[in-house]
Amino acid sequence: EDPRAKFTNVAVIEGERVRIVDAEGMNTPDCPGFVTWLLGVEEPGGESESVLLQLALSMRAHRHGGSLLVVPQDSDGWRESILWPVPYRVAPPFSKLGDLLRQAAAEREGGAWHQAFRAAIDAVGGLTAVDGATILTDRWDVVAFGAKIGRRTAAQAVERVMVIEPIVGLAPVGVHPAELGGTRHLSAAQFVHEQREALALVASQDGRFTVFTAPEEEEGMVRAYRVEALLL
Repeated sequence: EDPRAKFTNVAVIEGERVRIVDAEGMNTPDCPGFVTWLLGVEEPGGESESVLLQLALSMRAHRHGGSLLVVPQDSDGWRESILWPVPYRVAPPFSKLGDLLRQAAAEREGGAWHQAFRAAIDAVGGLTAVDGATILTDRWDVVAFGAKIGRRTAAQAVERVMVIEPIVGLAPVGVHPAELGGTRHLSAAQFVHEQREALALVASQDGRFTVFTAPEEEEGMVRAYRVEALLL
């Protein structure tokens, strides 16, 4: 199985309702590549989109809910938005997933690599079931899990989140973050509000899946992409 493989949903049936996926409605320059690839409007620009897809599917599959924060490898700024000490700090980082992805293309041939990749994905996805957030660098190394998100000193609380769902007839709507559906969503919105280079993935026990970003050109605004219809 190719970890880059992706089938695109065009409609989702929920009971007696048919929800039509609206790819073009979210195809904007500031939409994260992971989301636009899920929509099927472009080919992945690199490995990150396909890896994030596999992680999202693993998070959703365990049905416990969870949060995954993807932070820059070369910056420690994210630490200011986490409450310390973290219950489960991983030192040295858990690098199995990253090590596999750093192997040359020739070393990825055959079933052994794909089996190891699947196991590494599920190991990271499984950590998100622990209460608190799992922190993963953009080089795919786990540095902590069970982490509690806290507002950075002197940082303002996020006051508005733009909820965007790729379904025909559903326009983007701005809401207070308290309306998003629980502590995981609120804390993830606050995290990307403060750490604008980060990406947050949140799975709910009821099957919802949200990707949080904070576009640089929209200071004070956080976007919440509801993508569970694309992960079925």
